[in-house]
Amino acid sequence: MLEKITEILRDYKGDPDLSVTEASTFAEMEFDSLDTVELVMNLEEEFNVTIEMNENIQSVGDLMKVIEAAQ
Repeated sequence: MLEKITEILRDYKGDPDLSVTEASTFAEMEFDSLDTVELVMNLEEEFNVTIEMNENIQSVGDLMKVIEAAQ
């Protein structure tokens, strides 16, 4: 799952070298709130889940947990 999320984040940013780990936060990767909303829509489509955005999703690892719980 991390590989697929990494691919989506890199494609969105247009940066094939974007460093992404489970500990990476969206703030560190310079995603603003609009970016995050668009990314969530892409991830929902990719993983066929519904993701409720809230303040608890700060990192890639947090996002992975939400996706796993929704599947």
